Amino acid sequence: MTHTRNLTSGNVKKIIFTFFMPLLFTNLMQQIYSFADTAIVGKGLGDASLAAVGNMSSLTFLIIGFSMGMTNGFSILIAQSYGAGDAKQLRKAIAASVKLSAVIALFLTAVSIIFLHTIMKVMQTPESILHESLTYGYIIFGGLAATIAYNMCAAILRALGDSRTPFIAIIVSTIVNIVLDCVCIFVLGTGVEGAAAATIAAQVISASICFSRLRKIEMIHLSREDFSYDGRMYMQLLKNGLPMACMNSITAVGCIVVQYFVNGLGVAYTSAYSACSKYINMFMLPGVTAGYTISSFTSQNYGAGEYQRIREGVKVCAEIAFGSYLILGSVMFFFPSVLAGIILSGDDSIALASEFLPICGVMLFAVDLLFVFRQCVQGMGYPFVPMCSGILEMFLRISVIIIFIPVLGFRATALAEVSAWSGALLTNFIAYQVNIRRSVSGKAADTEKKVCSACR
Repeated sequence: MTHTRNLTSGNVKKIIFTFFMPLLFTNLMQQIYSFADTAIVGKGLGDASLAAVGNMSSLTFLIIGFSMGMTNGFSILIAQSYGAGDAKQLRKAIAASVKLSAVIALFLTAVSIIFLHTIMKVMQTPESILHESLTYGYIIFGGLAATIAYNMCAAILRALGDSRTPFIAIIVSTIVNIVLDCVCIFVLGTGVEGAAAATIAAQVISASICFSRLRKIEMIHLSREDFSYDGRMYMQLLKNGLPMACMNSITAVGCIVVQYFVNGLGVAYTSAYSACSKYINMFMLPGVTAGYTISSFTSQNYGAGEYQRIREGVKVCAEIAFGSYLILGSVMFFFPSVLAGIILSGDDSIALASEFLPICGVMLFAVDLLFVFRQCVQGMGYPFVPMCSGILEMFLRISVIIIFIPVLGFRATALAEVSAWSGALLTNFIAYQVNIRRSVSGKAADTEKKVCSACR
């Protein structure tokens, strides 16, 4: 039981912050690497190479986001089993998750490599950056198994209440990644392929650290019996994993369409969009972390039938998300040119990014709160509405970019983002309210029946 944490008892605020902080630093380290990687590529190789790497971001989110949705979905059943104290089901859920993750890794690696060139063409990738985009993509997708291995191991650890080990793994891998980036680009002169290889090497290290920790948790020592075929278990895992995977991929499709229109405007626009995406990913980090926190907290407490604690947890995580918006949204709104100049070199790209960032800064609260309510609904075992919200995000992004890009130009990409965030937030907030009230009232009815039965 070492390095696991039961989230179903104790002070809610204290438990959430204890879980949240290592997870925040974990995600922060990932974003620091991503930011440093972007800056190293941009400053070391130029805006064209940055555009080539940034051009892959939407497609990378499509493929890796699908796998992350699957592994995070699997972890819901793992956390619910742990919260319910069912050790046998816990081990079988982990064993089945490992087998499914291996199949997913093989499938996604093959598909992404086979169709990468075709997709790049469909996305209107400029010829001047096509070669570098393909080079970067083949290496990243070739090492997809390492990425999925880390995501699965980290998801299992979070489900068991351990947010500390993934933090340690990311600290080590981030340092290795940045060092290798600098060596490859500034010393060896390898180009974007060096940055991609460094990323995969770091993922191997982080996966190894998390796996090593899992092997030391006695409660989940797996036997051959745990790996025996269990169709019902596979269906339960896929019931949560597939909708979450589809949600991520559907959302990514909307981003790819936006990328398509941005690429059509020229390399300066592609570079600016890549830089702005990096800042959005970094500044919504506390909201993302609050979402991961409430997912594990909700899953364990839902398994234990502690529905009122879920309400208390959501309140704490929503406060964290909104507080971060007030600070980071203000930075995006008041200092867009400074932020753009850190990553970008060209004046045109900096000017374009300076149009995008203030718009998203004003509405950053929408995406921060979206993560909290969506992850809570998923943690309760209701993945269908979050998947539908992903479809809504895709629809809003595509509709807004098609309608407004002829009128607003690059600013339409920012409007597409905030429209997608707002629509998805409203959908998931309503789903949360409906499901939590149903759960609380259902538990009250069960308690009343037990009291009546005892009286008889």
